[in-house]
Amino acid sequence: MKELIGIAEQVAAKLIARKQTIAVAESSGGGLISASLLAVPGASAYYLGGAVVYTRDARRVLMDISDEGMKGFRSSSEPYAKLLAEQMRSRFGSDWGLSETGAAGPTGNRDGDAAGHSCMAVAGPASGVMTLETGSNDRFANMQAFAAMALKLLLRKLEG
Repeated sequence: MKELIGIAEQVAAKLIARKQTIAVAESSGGGLISASLLAVPGASAYYLGGAVVYTRDARRVLMDISDEGMKGFRSSSEPYAKLLAEQMRSRFGSDWGLSETGAAGPTGNRDGDAAGHSCMAVAGPASGVMTLETGSNDRFANMQAFAAMALKLLLRKLEG
């Protein structure tokens, strides 16, 4: 967790200096991205909200993305991660949206992705998307790795 909070502190400093805000959607990270950002004192200056979008029901209720709206998308994919980040940014009116979606383990997901597979995206003044493959089936280690990589992707975009 210390690594996550260290990265979150760097993100927070950039967001606070710019007077910018963020909203987060995460799946297999289980809330670690939001918890890390909220662990930094002064989080209310930049953190607008987040959602753990772990199931189809959560996607429908929290993100307002219907099954019809998922046509052409696979849940643990870069296009879906991008959609989540954009949806969070739009729904919260934040400067930045950050998302993560994947398979923490110990087994893969129903789409055939192995444990340790995650896609993350940033939407905002700069955008980006990436895929991480840890090669591990250690659920908690993967959750931490997914959250750290999502925060690092955001930090890179904030650093321009």
